[in-house]
Amino acid sequence: MVSTVTSYADSRNKAAPGQGYDGVVKVSTGGVYGTGVLLYGGQAILTAAHLFKNGSAPSTVTFETSAGVKTLTSSKATILPGYDASSLNNDLAIVWLNGHAPVTAQRYDIYRASDEIGQAMTFVGYGKPGTGAAGMSSSYSGAPIRQKASNTFDADASALKAKAGAIMPWAPKPGTQLIADFDNGSSAQDALGRFLNLKHTGLGQSEGILSSGDSGGPAFIGGKVAGIASYISTLSMGSAHPDIDNSLNSSFGEIAAWQRVSAQQQFIDQAIRASYSDAPTRMSEVKQTVVEGQSGSITNAYFLVELTSPRKDPGKTFSLNFTTRDGTAKAGEDYLANKGTLVFYPNQTKAVVAVEIVGDNKPEANETFYMDFTNPSGAALDNGALVLTGMRTIVNDDLWSA
Repeated sequence: MVSTVTSYADSRNKAAPGQGYDGVVKVSTGGVYGTGVLLYGGQAILTAAHLFKNGSAPSTVTFETSAGVKTLTSSKATILPGYDASSLNNDLAIVWLNGHAPVTAQRYDIYRASDEIGQAMTFVGYGKPGTGAAGMSSSYSGAPIRQKASNTFDADASALKAKAGAIMPWAPKPGTQLIADFDNGSSAQDALGRFLNLKHTGLGQSEGILSSGDSGGPAFIGGKVAGIASYISTLSMGSAHPDIDNSLNSSFGEIAAWQRVSAQQQFIDQAIRASYSDAPTRMSEVKQTVVEGQSGSITNAYFLVELTSPRKDPGKTFSLNFTTRDGTAKAGEDYLANKGTLVFYPNQTKAVVAVEIVGDNKPEANETFYMDFTNPSGAALDNGALVLTGMRTIVNDDLWSA
């Protein structure tokens, strides 16, 4: 649960199953829990590195979806290099599931543009309930509930450090942390309006802030993961005391920080690609067919994109948009739809995309689906083409009855 303007019992604050947030999960490790979010590919949970501060290995990931509650084990956690516990810089980790997530859990792409500041976002988490007026509840003793709220990314956290100086005892790395304050419509509690002259008194009853247990939870812009919940703080500068009760408890006037996902997209993309242990690494290894598998199983089909000419500037990135398209195979039944951006990072000449194939026990003909690559940025498709298309065939492995 997040801390919201109205009570956690208010239906507008609930991120109930079937509302589009079924890929937001509870991550339990070393006797504590936080929140995480399922990324594209269905096996990687993006969360906060500080959940593993005691060196504990990840243990369980709990999904609440339209099909019910399911808890999966994880194999390991990969911490973003350069993680700094004192200032919570690079506070990201990827938890790797043993197997694929439930089919009913949404897979999310990451937000890749660098225009987050000034945009409204929706964040989701399992943190302790509370309200802006009273802070986190001391009486709630129920199980964690997945809640949602909205806010606006007001600034880069390093801008606050530049203003506060020694008053703020941690040092956010420029360009990597996004901050928002918990507004109640009054300029008195508009912390970043008072500190940085970023006057904005909130989003009304949809406004909220992070609370204990939300660490690792996602903030979405346009359905993509733009931030990962990291910490909350309360500050006073001179005569400005915006925290409504002068206590660090997720109340009005406090400030929350999210790790900026766009700044770490290379780490995320390359970690996920490296996890595809059976993916092709050259065109001769690409398989045009994939065996369907039995009911309850999920396997990967891969699409490999390779440059056909040397990179003119190997130090730059370029990208392609991609999206799956039905043939005789149907998204949601035979495979899980996938769309996003395939980025080639400096000195890369190949990149792979995975599509999850859903097994069943129904005898049927072999089925096909497609992957379209479009909109090249920083490169061009062969022969001036507008679309590059690959096809895969899902091979039936169920017996027909006589």
